[in-house]
Amino acid sequence: MATVAEKHVIAIDLGAESGRVLNVGFNGERLQADDVHRFPNIPVRTAGKLYWDVLRLWHEISTGVNMALSGASSIGIDTWGVDFALLDRDGQLLSNPVHYRDDRTIGIFDWAFERMPRREIFERTGIQFMEINGLYQIASMVRDNSPLLDRAATFLTIADLFNYWLSGARSCEFTHVTTQQAYNPRLKNWDFELLSALGIPTQIFPEIVAPGTRIGAYSGVPVIVPACHDTGSAVVAVPTTTKNYAYISSGTWSLIGVEVDEAVINDGSYEANLTNEGGLDGTYRLLKNVMGLWIAQQCRAAWREQGHEYSYDELTTQASAAEPFRSFIEPDDPTFLRPGDMPERIREFCARTGQPQPETVGQVMRTVYESLALKYRYVLEKLIALSGNPVERMHVIGGGSKNALLCQMTADAIGRMVVAGPVEATALGNAVVQLIALGEIGSVSQAREILSRTTGTVTYEPTNVSAWDDAYGRFKALLS
Repeated sequence: MATVAEKHVIAIDLGAESGRVLNVGFNGERLQADDVHRFPNIPVRTAGKLYWDVLRLWHEISTGVNMALSGASSIGIDTWGVDFALLDRDGQLLSNPVHYRDDRTIGIFDWAFERMPRREIFERTGIQFMEINGLYQIASMVRDNSPLLDRAATFLTIADLFNYWLSGARSCEFTHVTTQQAYNPRLKNWDFELLSALGIPTQIFPEIVAPGTRIGAYSGVPVIVPACHDTGSAVVAVPTTTKNYAYISSGTWSLIGVEVDEAVINDGSYEANLTNEGGLDGTYRLLKNVMGLWIAQQCRAAWREQGHEYSYDELTTQASAAEPFRSFIEPDDPTFLRPGDMPERIREFCARTGQPQPETVGQVMRTVYESLALKYRYVLEKLIALSGNPVERMHVIGGGSKNALLCQMTADAIGRMVVAGPVEATALGNAVVQLIALGEIGSVSQAREILSRTTGTVTYEPTNVSAWDDAYGRFKALLS
């Protein structure tokens, strides 16, 4: 248990489906993460809008932190990206933050690009275009004449809302800021010219702070911002001893990327719709968001509503037994973004593209997993070409690293070794940044070397490569 370690820090990790508070102990030789409190993250739909229930989340966070507080050296939080909150001049929350899967941003690209061309927005930010990005969420408020903007005094990312409630500091952490598509990596600040062009009030955007900054205290315990974007924290904990690797932070989203020293902003990254999200020590994560296990989660939810409860193990077992390479989907097709009957949407996509429709549970899940693995290959090829970085192996971190079938399919599809784990990469990376700030660990490279020796991982070697090469040709034709 973490209580025997020389130091322990509190890592709060909020995902799109659930949250947890962990004690992460460090005894100079290894990191040990122990759950203190877990809780669901359940969005709420009311009056036609989908919201995050941040007050319930704060109750659960403070409950867990108070349980872990004794002897803690510091506290840090990471969350999903792109979402934000608005405070009034007294520091009060103006409204529950709207969920990024709400439909308020539908059609916002046309509105935004009339005010600043798409290519110029990319040149300024280096961030991929997704309607869910914070820039387009707040732009939709401008378009719709939201009265909240008239009353707003402070913009906080979703992570920094909880940082504010923990510490009293109204600031925004660098890695989370970059996910909004309103940060200019050349200016190293908010892009106020971009914000002004879209009619967004610029005076609401606060100071940007770097990962590892102490911003205040909670009950006397320092609050240190880690890489507050959960993928940023997860990448810190990639257990690698080589630079020639790529990673997939696998969960609700699959974020596929490589680490680079400078943002890669050019015609190639623009055409591939890649993104440059901030990392630790001023690095950037050149990556692509792929829809990920959200599709599997929604399939499972649809079958549950029909009276069939399947565990994820049961779904992968049925997928393993299904015929290979029968049908594929484009995981990032807009039809798969929002909640709904995902098996039916998959069948409709296959019918629309002239492929056999998957009927059984196993066929549907086989379609999902194979399509994800092939999309990973497609993105990896773009990343290698644009970064110039050779890739010898793929590290799969996060909850998706437990999916042995998808990990093996990924190795087969990309023709490279896959190293799966740690599952708790996000919490471990969160803790590593705190421990570096406290002087307990010297650097990220030291932390990764420790993790490579002490974290249980599973290695998958590629098999049946020629069959996957043939399938990849079909998949690329589908994308075009």
